[in-house]
Amino acid sequence: MLQTFNRLNLLTLVLTFCLVVLGAYVRLSNAGLGCPDWPGCYGHLGVPDAQHEVAAAEAAYPERPVEAPKAWKEMVHRYLAGVVGLLIGALALLAWLDRSRSLPRRLTVATVGVVIVQIVFGALTVTLKVKPIIVTTHLMLGLTTLSLLWWMWLSTRAAAPPAPPEAALLKPLSIAALLLLGGQIFLGGWTSTNYAALACPDFPACHESYLPKGDLGEAFKLWRGLGIDYEFGVLDTAARATIHLVHRYGALLLSLVLVTVAGYLLSLRRAPFTTLGLALLAALALQVAIGIGLILQQLPLWLADAHNAGAALLLLAVLALNHAVWRGGSPRPAH
Repeated sequence: MLQTFNRLNLLTLVLTFCLVVLGAYVRLSNAGLGCPDWPGCYGHLGVPDAQHEVAAAEAAYPERPVEAPKAWKEMVHRYLAGVVGLLIGALALLAWLDRSRSLPRRLTVATVGVVIVQIVFGALTVTLKVKPIIVTTHLMLGLTTLSLLWWMWLSTRAAAPPAPPEAALLKPLSIAALLLLGGQIFLGGWTSTNYAALACPDFPACHESYLPKGDLGEAFKLWRGLGIDYEFGVLDTAARATIHLVHRYGALLLSLVLVTVAGYLLSLRRAPFTTLGLALLAALALQVAIGIGLILQQLPLWLADAHNAGAALLLLAVLALNHAVWRGGSPRPAH
């Protein structure tokens, strides 16, 4: 049963990564409201294409005329989300049917719980018209699902050797790296959902300044009421520039911390910490290069989507570090 579980876990992990990247693509291509209802699309399981169906759809949603390319992007994302949800349910079922109790039951149940909440936020993303805090939370929940599946995968591998005594700082450093990365991912989502990615066209300064030009309270006001259409953003240029600049400062802080952690790992000269250190540096270098390229190239869609993929890869690297540090030398979990 373990082999079957591992294969299904790996398949679900890969598809979830694809789902996170596809979700970012849908948002970045302004297709988040390609279907103004949920879970269908203008009341259909697919995108209406017959002339009478399109006419009926546009009569029901006059503010949202049918744009088939955008609608199909949204629906493909929903179809894939449905497949991932079913696979996660199958993982939970396998774990609970396993009489040897060698499979991670609690992790599978936690993952199912996160998916249920994610479904709710997926619906709210549409019904609340891509409200920034809802869309950003939807992103965070998607990455949480990916993280749980990755931790599940790591937990059914052979245990890593325990950290040497001289690596006492690894536990606080690994937790700090994970918390800072989580905060930075939130900032990245907030930048994207408020359409602030192009608010600073120059680099490293922002409009030739290193100080926020807007009110921080306004830039990071999480709730702005209901009934507002947030597509293409509602903030002024100064507030968007402030969000963008704070995201850059967060990236700088996170980079300094991760380089420090990676250097410490490499200094141990001991497997698997050397490999983890190199993985951290590679993932960080990739993400920083993409981030700078986004600004210099003025946000090409493919590169913006790659930035989300890079964030996911960096998250997996930091989680692998935490797993090695906190679960090193421990047996596989019984539940």
